[in-house]
Amino acid sequence: MMSLNVNFYEVMPPLNPKEVLDEANRCLYCYDAPCVQACPTGIDIPSFIKKIASGNLLGSARTIMEANPVGASCARVCPTSELCEGACVLNSESDKSILIGLLQRHVTDWAMETKTQLFTAGEPNGRSVAIVGAGPAGLSAARELARYGYEVTVYEAKEQGGGLNTYGIVSFRLPQDIPQWEVEQIEALGVAFRYGVRVGADISADELLANHHAVLLAPGMGAVPQLNIAGETLDGVLDAIAFVEETKTQALRQDFIGKKVAVIGAGNTAIDAATCSKRLGADVVQIHYRRTEQEMTAYEFEFEFAKQDGVEFRWLTAPTRIVGVDGRVTGVEMIAMELGEPDEKGRRRPLPVAGSEQVVAVDYVIKAIGQTRLLPLIEAFGLDHESGIPTLDPATLQTSRERVYAAGDFIFGGQGGTDAMVVSAAQQGKQAARAMHEALQHQAALSV
Repeated sequence: MMSLNVNFYEVMPPLNPKEVLDEANRCLYCYDAPCVQACPTGIDIPSFIKKIASGNLLGSARTIMEANPVGASCARVCPTSELCEGACVLNSESDKSILIGLLQRHVTDWAMETKTQLFTAGEPNGRSVAIVGAGPAGLSAARELARYGYEVTVYEAKEQGGGLNTYGIVSFRLPQDIPQWEVEQIEALGVAFRYGVRVGADISADELLANHHAVLLAPGMGAVPQLNIAGETLDGVLDAIAFVEETKTQALRQDFIGKKVAVIGAGNTAIDAATCSKRLGADVVQIHYRRTEQEMTAYEFEFEFAKQDGVEFRWLTAPTRIVGVDGRVTGVEMIAMELGEPDEKGRRRPLPVAGSEQVVAVDYVIKAIGQTRLLPLIEAFGLDHESGIPTLDPATLQTSRERVYAAGDFIFGGQGGTDAMVVSAAQQGKQAARAMHEALQHQAALSV
């Protein structure tokens, strides 16, 4: 039986030492650099690159991680062509932008390899904060609050921290040891992680509020929603998020070898599910999307990567039912779509073309049409919300309940784009931590 593990090794090679120095010296170290403005966490990019050029990797790593507590992960998963590199002044037809992401990776890899602890905790201030979720937003807030001197406890339902970075991004783009190093950096500040604890089930919202001065909700989002079509319970119908997680936490399955796979959806998770399927040995993998390439939410570099892996794309098509024999998937019936008037979100509404149904023979159907909202957690804290998205003060990220804040995918609309990036979640974690600190300082001053 063929070994598939090699297919899940990191695909992007690092720069070699000469390439690093050549690239660092090519930077213009712009004043008021547009790359910094384009970075959601505001990393001082000219500064960290100049430190590389002068051999100060420790200073460079601190510059990166000061601004972005998950900067090692972001070096690999950020859509840099849409952010910092896209804004680089050298990005033109006659020249190419500085390879900022790969330089950031070089520096954070150095910090990991040398086991360098970059920051220290602040003087204890006698106050404590609970954080629900150990993903990018929760980790960023935990790091900031620990440096402010808070006693921080992170409650995480899974067995490891890192959230999406650990469980939801394919190994060949982001190996698990990267987010685990970021978790270790934060644990070294005295932050306590309570794994396998589900807030609302294993510990109540009231307990958290009774035991801590403030609470940050950063649990991400839930499972992929149902397609609500016949045949969805057949063996061979998979949840894309659970499917990708399985490739990172279990021995690689062998049952995809030579098979046909249909992925429903065209966001980044759909792309990850499709490329995982190819790397698990599937013969034919097709992404089916009810709109067109122009409306898909996947990043351009993800789209190009999937095509290079042999993933096929079928636009303006949607599933109407999943068919099977003896409880097992054998095909999916698809209907052609056409785009009508824009919906409330500005995208043209897909409409079915009557009589265009056609059955596509497949062995697996992978659902990747977004994620469900965590309504039980919202209800446990008694928060105001709209369609499962908590109502917030945009400046402080405080919810409708005093002392309860929220950040990350939990408060995003779930439509992809720049709001739903790892780096944006990290920035929101920092923003929430700063707001909590200011509110608790003010409260302490009033009680004196």
